[in-house]
Amino acid sequence: MRITPRLGAGVAVLALLLPLAGCTDPGEELTAKLADSLAASLSDHTLSDVELTNPKATEVFDEQIAPLADYPVKVTADDVEREGGKATVELHWSWDIEGHTWEYSTTAALLEDEESEWAVDWATDTLIPELGPNERIEIAREFGPRADVVDTAGTAIVTSRPVGRYGLDKANTPPDQVGTSAEAIANALGLDPAAFRAQAEAAGAQAFVEGLVVREGQEAQYVKPEFASIPGALRVADEVTLAPTRTFAREILGVVGDATAEIVEKSEGAIRPGDRVGLSGLLKTYDDQLRGTPTTRIHAVEGETRRELAAWKGEAGKPVAITLDLAMQTEAEQILSSLSGENAPASALVAIRPSTGEVLAAANGPGNGGMNAATAGEYAPGSTFKLVTSLALLRSGLSLDDVLACPTTLDVDGYTFHNFDDYPASGIGAVSFRTALANSCNTAMIGARDRIDPADITSAAATLGLTKAPDLGFPLVLGGVPKPEGETERAADLIGQGRVTASPLGMATVAASIAAGRTVVPHLIDGKVAEPDPKAPLTDAEAASLQELMRAVVTDGSATFLASIPGAPVGAKTGTAEYGDANADGAYAKHSWMIGTHGDLAVAVFVETGVSGAQTAGPLLQAFFEKW
Repeated sequence: MRITPRLGAGVAVLALLLPLAGCTDPGEELTAKLADSLAASLSDHTLSDVELTNPKATEVFDEQIAPLADYPVKVTADDVEREGGKATVELHWSWDIEGHTWEYSTTAALLEDEESEWAVDWATDTLIPELGPNERIEIAREFGPRADVVDTAGTAIVTSRPVGRYGLDKANTPPDQVGTSAEAIANALGLDPAAFRAQAEAAGAQAFVEGLVVREGQEAQYVKPEFASIPGALRVADEVTLAPTRTFAREILGVVGDATAEIVEKSEGAIRPGDRVGLSGLLKTYDDQLRGTPTTRIHAVEGETRRELAAWKGEAGKPVAITLDLAMQTEAEQILSSLSGENAPASALVAIRPSTGEVLAAANGPGNGGMNAATAGEYAPGSTFKLVTSLALLRSGLSLDDVLACPTTLDVDGYTFHNFDDYPASGIGAVSFRTALANSCNTAMIGARDRIDPADITSAAATLGLTKAPDLGFPLVLGGVPKPEGETERAADLIGQGRVTASPLGMATVAASIAAGRTVVPHLIDGKVAEPDPKAPLTDAEAASLQELMRAVVTDGSATFLASIPGAPVGAKTGTAEYGDANADGAYAKHSWMIGTHGDLAVAVFVETGVSGAQTAGPLLQAFFEKW
């Protein structure tokens, strides 16, 4: 008998099973898709892209989530659990609140309508567990006291100080009196009457319109006596983060104020509108450290009932210590205040402690217009740079008693160099290296240029600290010695003209390095220091010769007016540098420099436009050394 395989029945069964295996539940697909869409929308703080059983739920949701809208959140959905036309899905929320993680889970209900369409049956407790429909979310952020900027002994420099806020209290001013009172208040505070009136009239009926903030004890300087009798005039006592005086190292320290929109945006949520932050200077650079982090609390509030949903304790700010000496900085600013007035030139006075590199004073004059010339300005250093040139010449084998030629003029590649106007006739001719430096003979330095090349000058500058500045946490420029373009520029570089530049801090560093007998790297932030690494360290013999040259400037040269300073012997170097374009008479404006050493103190004084180093900057250095 022939046996035939029974394939037909098996094939038929397989044909029936294949369609069944490929089928999925439409409701399962729809609810899963809806759950994923809900999680994605909630992660974007919205319900607008989600099908809802009650579209008006979006309005309630938007109102309740508004206080949280700026905080990032990630919402994920579990698998949907469905029974007939009803389903639920568990949502997992993870918020980033001020750097803290807030996690919880809620359950969302999904309903199927008569047309087999699914929608979210939103409830307020789907946003936050047990959140009622009439509850609102409140977020309280409270910073502790802002930390101080202190000196190395821990004495507060920038700290909370009492002030008075002077302005108009509209709530207690008759409406028809607001404009008149505002103008009177403006006159009493030295403000623009029309502008303050417009500001007052535009403010709300209950507003306090602030006109001026005045330090306690300085009211007589800024507030006229008639302020107290003006209807609606009000002084509100407050405390504000301030330095000891309005001018104290302002260009370096900066100020604290309300966060700008730009600062808020760049902070990525760390800073909120109304926060007090550093707006400039070191107070901005170290704002995170000084400000600390806020204590943050999230509450659900309904009427008088308040319940806490989450809370995180903030961290107090930490002080920033700087090396400025309160008395020295104050004295330096007082000395520079003599250069005041409408056309006052920019000026600076920088003092360094050679033994440590600490910046003790970094004062900017009233003519700077907010510019930090002291530590970040770049100017032609004039004859103060001759100390760098002197080091290069010493390294070439020149000794202090060797004779140099100091003619009245010297031609270099078609350009005629002169000595300064008041150069002593006794210093002309064949003079010792010591005498040439003491009297600041331009032609002698330029005439010795064949002994050295530009690389020698660059090396000597680096040895004395005049080089690319390291990052030490504050605005810092020391100086630059670019390769000269041509013989004339090479000659000009030797006397601090050409394209050589230095900051007042840089020239104070040169003086400090000579006094210390080693390369000094100045620092302002306590503990934030850098080790010098010159290719050619300063030797004891080089330091001694440079110290002798600086002393000769005082005993026999252009700064004899400093010889009577009591205490340790004073060393100095004057400097004058032409800059800008010549006037109709062919004369140039002149930077005036003076650097000096006095015990464990190295100082540079700079005046952007003056007569000469000795005549303009000299008396300022003298006044500082007489005090210190």
